Amino acid sequence: MKLLIDEESIPLLPSLVHLVGINGALFMQQVHFRSLISKNVRDGHRWIHKTYIDWTKEFTFWSSNTIRRIIYDLENKGYLISTDHHNRMKIDNTKWYRIDYTRLPASAFEHEQVTCPEPPRAPVEVEQVHVAELGKPITKELKESLKIKNKDQVEMNLDVARVVINYLNEKTGKQFKAHSTATKKFINGRMKEGYTQEDFMKVVDLKVSEWIHHAEFNRFLRPSTLFNATNFENYVNELAAVQKPKKRMLALPVLDFNKGDEHV
Repeated sequence: MKLLIDEESIPLLPSLVHLVGINGALFMQQVHFRSLISKNVRDGHRWIHKTYIDWTKEFTFWSSNTIRRIIYDLENKGYLISTDHHNRMKIDNTKWYRIDYTRLPASAFEHEQVTCPEPPRAPVEVEQVHVAELGKPITKELKESLKIKNKDQVEMNLDVARVVINYLNEKTGKQFKAHSTATKKFINGRMKEGYTQEDFMKVVDLKVSEWIHHAEFNRFLRPSTLFNATNFENYVNELAAVQKPKKRMLALPVLDFNKGDEHV
C-alpha cells in the first residue's frame, strides 16, 4: 500500500504545531492561505467566510463537530478572530475568520515562499505573485464536480424542508409551505450550522407540547419563530435539559419499633 502520495501537501511548521497542536496548526495554515487570496477586506483586514459544512470540504478527514471544536479552541486562545457582523443579512450566521498575527511568534508563518508576520495588506500586483508561488488550494475540485455536489446539497435541503414542514403542519393543523423562500432560508441556515432533520422534528415536538393548547403562544408555532437562529439554538438546549434523566429519590423504609417482633 502506497502511503506517500503525489498530492499537494499542507505545509506545517513544527513551532506552530507546538503552539496550537496539529489540528489547530492545520486549520490556521489553511486560514492563512485563504487570507492571502481573499478579496474580503473589512476594517483594514482580510477575512474569509465559510460555514462548518464548507470547512468539511476543505478538510475531508474531519467532521463538522471536530471543526467546531478546533475553531472554538483557537478562538478561546486568541489566535483566531471570528465574527458574523459582516454578513449582509441578519439571519445569515456564516462566520468570518482572520488570524490575529500579533499573538504569534514572528516565525510562525514564515517559509521559503511567503513571509507574513502581519495580516497581508499588499497591493494587488504583489498579492498575485504570492498566489502564484503558493499554488492551488488544498482541495481544488473540478467545476463540474462542484456543480453536481451543490445540486445534490440543494435537493437534500429541500427534501428536509418538505419533511419538517409537513411534520409541523401535521402537528399543528396549519398549512405552511416548504418551498416558501423565507422558510427555506431558515431551514438551510440551521442545516449549515450542522443541525439535522431529527433536530428540527424534536424542536417541533417540544414546542407543540408546550404551546398547542395556549392561544397566546399557538401563533408562534411557525417556521419564522421555531427555526430562527437564536430561538432554535435555545430550543435545542431546552431539549437537552428536558432529556436529562432526573435523579430518583429513594424512600427510606419507616421502622416502627413499638409493634413487636411479629411485624419485622
